[in-house]
Amino acid sequence: MARRIFQSPLTLIGLIVVILIIVLAIFAPWIAPKDPLQVNIGQKLLPPSSEHWFGTDEVGRDILSRIIYGTRISLKIGLLVVLIAFPIGTILGAVAGYMGGIVDQTIMRITDIFLSFPGIILAMSIAAALGPSIENVLLALAITWWPWYTRIVRSSVLSIKNSEFVESARALGANPIRILLKEIIPNSIAPASIQASLDLGFVILAAAGLSFIGLGAQPPSPEWGAMLSSSREILRDAWWAATFPGMAILLTVLGFNLLGDGLRDLLDPKNR
Repeated sequence: MARRIFQSPLTLIGLIVVILIIVLAIFAPWIAPKDPLQVNIGQKLLPPSSEHWFGTDEVGRDILSRIIYGTRISLKIGLLVVLIAFPIGTILGAVAGYMGGIVDQTIMRITDIFLSFPGIILAMSIAAALGPSIENVLLALAITWWPWYTRIVRSSVLSIKNSEFVESARALGANPIRILLKEIIPNSIAPASIQASLDLGFVILAAAGLSFIGLGAQPPSPEWGAMLSSSREILRDAWWAATFPGMAILLTVLGFNLLGDGLRDLLDPKNR
């Protein structure tokens, strides 16, 4: 598998970007040249230079340091949303697909209700009702993300629930819970796992969007969406204040998408 990754330039680029993001998030205190919250009015709106590689913002904070620390926030949101939504969607999808009947209809009708609303609009509504904060954005996105995994896992379960290994487990007297946990779920989560790797980038983008409109991270948090929001009024005078946080979001989403697409191609049985 590693050899196939190195043979795919786009997948390799995505892997490098993701590794770089993880390294920045882990070692931010040692990599960042300045304190991301330190205000220095005497150095406000300085252009990129050898002292401040990405320039400074409207209150003199080092933008490079804020972007580096922002990787921690964005990666934390992306990982936690997926780690919350993925198990919920997987369990519900597996139960719906295996049990069928009224259980399946009930779970899927609830799923359809959530999917009938645009995800970002539903997340905005939930975040607005709960109040602006990173924790509430995380919860809002997790609530809106689980239905996708439910649909994917249910489809996989429907295709394997009558397979020979499942029938063998039934013949040996295994109860439905054991069959779900030991036979059904392990053999049906591969497509959802690939989708989860793609979703990390989209979750980070959605969280930045919610922070941009004031529903997520609040100043002086070095979150990329909040940095973009605070730089709107000075865009003409300080292009760097918005450009570099925007590039950070772009590269992060692109990295996760390239890696997710590569993993999908590698793990897809049709491509083997």
